[in-house]
Amino acid sequence: MIAIIKYNAGNISSVQNALERLGYSSIVTDEPKLIQQAEKVIFPGVGEASSAMKYLKEKGLDEVIKNLKQPVLGICLGQQLLCQFSEEGDTTCLGIFEANVKKFEPKLKVPHMGWNNISGLNSELYNGISNEEDFYFVHSYYTEICQETTAVCNYILPFSASMQKDNFYVTQFHPEKSSNAGEQLLLNFLKL
Repeated sequence: MIAIIKYNAGNISSVQNALERLGYSSIVTDEPKLIQQAEKVIFPGVGEASSAMKYLKEKGLDEVIKNLKQPVLGICLGQQLLCQFSEEGDTTCLGIFEANVKKFEPKLKVPHMGWNNISGLNSELYNGISNEEDFYFVHSYYTEICQETTAVCNYILPFSASMQKDNFYVTQFHPEKSSNAGEQLLLNFLKL
């Protein structure tokens, strides 16, 4: 079973639709037991960090997520909430990754929205995906580069396009909206 974590964030149905296109069924849930029993967990999201963290804490999902042992894929806000701290709403996050999330200085258009290439691919999620591949981004906050960074994107400055630590895999971009490369990445995750 694949569980998609339901919380105070949008874009969950597009992840579920992408999985269906690949031939996988999933459930959208905020039930701790179902999330703990899932073979794979996806933690997607478009939203605001402080209200999302508030919802996770109210449901007890903050502790559930931190203690998951199966493969977990965090997407966009899901990546940011797995970091230590976000400048968005001065939010203490889940702390899986030691990186912090910062607001882009608006030297270029913010949010960073649209297709951008990534480089330095260093994760099994990128099997069959070429360096400099384009993925789809929508975000105003970025995760700084850290020891766990597995790909870099450059927009205003270099930032973590993806990271990995133990069973936690995260992407700032949206694989579910990133055409063939995104589908390949999702398939690679589902085959872990």
